[in-house]
Amino acid sequence: MEEMDTDYTGKYDLLRNYLHILMHEALKIAPANLYDKKNNASARVATSFLELLERQFPIDSPEQSLKLKTAHEYAQNLAVHTNHLNRAVKELTGKTTTQHIIDRVLKEAQALLKHTDWSIAQIATGLGFEEPAYFTNFFKKHYGSSPANARAHTV
Repeated sequence: MEEMDTDYTGKYDLLRNYLHILMHEALKIAPANLYDKKNNASARVATSFLELLERQFPIDSPEQSLKLKTAHEYAQNLAVHTNHLNRAVKELTGKTTTQHIIDRVLKEAQALLKHTDWSIAQIATGLGFEEPAYFTNFFKKHYGSSPANARAHTV
């Protein structure tokens, strides 16, 4: 509240950073267990994938970008074959690896559109798209409207 009462021009960025620190500290204390850990190897691989996926988020600055974007990249990081990862994730969650990645990228896109003033190009870059047009097409395919239109309707 003290920060809000100041004339500091960067107070909103400062408050946003305080919030990010709090979120990360909370995650360190009690990381999210999306699924019960099982004793078999497939369940461990699937759980490791889900944890690795979540660790890439949130995107905190326009200069940050996703390191892992495809099922193949996740499989390499986990030192398993892509087919094994896909089978394990599907078996545990009922959804494909790619669908989990798409859903999480879309969720982050919505959050960035709603809670930041970043340009569509900056959001696209942060989410790992080489061109803003690719991001716009991806977003339209899944939501039926452009990111700019979605942003206008969330305000």
